[in-house]
Amino acid sequence: MHTLLTILLMIAALGIITIVLLQSGKSEGLSGAITGGAEQLFGKQKARGIDKVLHRTTVILSIVFFVSAFLLAFYV
Repeated sequence: MHTLLTILLMIAALGIITIVLLQSGKSEGLSGAITGGAEQLFGKQKARGIDKVLHRTTVILSIVFFVSAFLLAFYV
C-alpha cells in the first residue's frame, strides 16, 4: 500500500508540473501588463479547447496529489 501511494504521489506531482508548464499565462505579453484585469472584467469568454482540458486535468491531478499525500502521511 505504501509503495502504491508513493508511486501515485510521484506520478501526480510530475503530471502537475508538466500540465502547469503547458498552460498559457493569463495575461501574455505587454498588452496584458497595460490592460491589467480589464480583460477579465469585461471579457466574458470562457476557456476553450486545450486550455479548458489543461485546467481540468490540473484540478484532477491536484486532488489526486493531495489525497494520496494525506493517505501516505496517515498510514505511515
